[in-house]
Amino acid sequence: MRFAAAQWWESGQQPASGSAPWCYEKRPFGSHLPTTALMPMMLRHSRTYLSAAATAVCVALAGCVGPGPGTSHSQAARSVEASVPDWLLGVWHRQWLEEDGVRSNSREVYYLQTPTVFGDVRFPVDRPAFSRAASFADLSAGELRWLAQQQGFTGRTRMTGAVATWSHEISFQPSDGTTDAGRLERKSDGIMYEHGLDGSYTEAWKTVPGRAGRYLVIRIERSGRLDRVLIVAGDHFLYVRNREKDLPVASSLDSLMSSTNATRDQVIEYLDCEFSTGWVTDGHSPWVIQRSTLPWREAHRLDLVDQVLPADIANGLTRHNTATERWTIPVNTLKPSDIKALFGAAPSADG
Repeated sequence: MRFAAAQWWESGQQPASGSAPWCYEKRPFGSHLPTTALMPMMLRHSRTYLSAAATAVCVALAGCVGPGPGTSHSQAARSVEASVPDWLLGVWHRQWLEEDGVRSNSREVYYLQTPTVFGDVRFPVDRPAFSRAASFADLSAGELRWLAQQQGFTGRTRMTGAVATWSHEISFQPSDGTTDAGRLERKSDGIMYEHGLDGSYTEAWKTVPGRAGRYLVIRIERSGRLDRVLIVAGDHFLYVRNREKDLPVASSLDSLMSSTNATRDQVIEYLDCEFSTGWVTDGHSPWVIQRSTLPWREAHRLDLVDQVLPADIANGLTRHNTATERWTIPVNTLKPSDIKALFGAAPSADG
């Protein structure tokens, strides 16, 4: 049986009032295995499972397409140069993963694609809800290890023919040094397959219904380093906040923790990276986080949107720029009425 997350995204229905947000059924995947045994399985569910030869091809073919991070609002609004085909735009939900002829789906995966910027977040289907936790301080060492199994990445998408390359500017897991690329096959309207360039996997994806053509990306750099990203695609948002320091190259967070003999404080530093998703539309708890790599953020309003006014979008967010912080809008296809609806409402009393 599929758990509440898939039903919520695809049906547009929220969990019942008063119920714990995002409580869902346990799945047998990995429930009897130690964390070290989970690691190879986790890696095989990442986009980055590629051979060195395929990686070299992707790097050689990928080109810089679309407006740069510093593109002004007047350049970006309603006229964004797309680096991906129109049919790829929107929100996608992974249906299954096939490896060695065996299909499975041990993760709940959502992929938001705008004309240039993408976001992807992946939760183990049997991740506990952690409903009692208000911060990392409330989690045991074993529960911290659970959080280390999550995945998420955001950056730019570029396509050469049928091959898509996703550059990771922020990633929940450490980089393993390979390029993230796959061959996309459009099977029918709303269905696509992603094939590993080395033939090691196939992923089936289905579009999530929603209003087409609405895309917005807000990008915030701090001292020249990407700090936060807000992606709006149709009726959904993905908010990403970077950790304080970049992680060293490693095969996974789990292996990084083990290889560095990380203390509890170090583990928390590794895990303190937020990927949060929810709805932006009226009638669906707008800007309320439904799923997050930081579970205590769930059921709370995304506070970033309260710093943005409709006039800020029109002015390219220049009001927020300081000596150390730079706000830009690399993607915006929203109408003025959409912007007012999304950023003109005051937060509710319980937000």
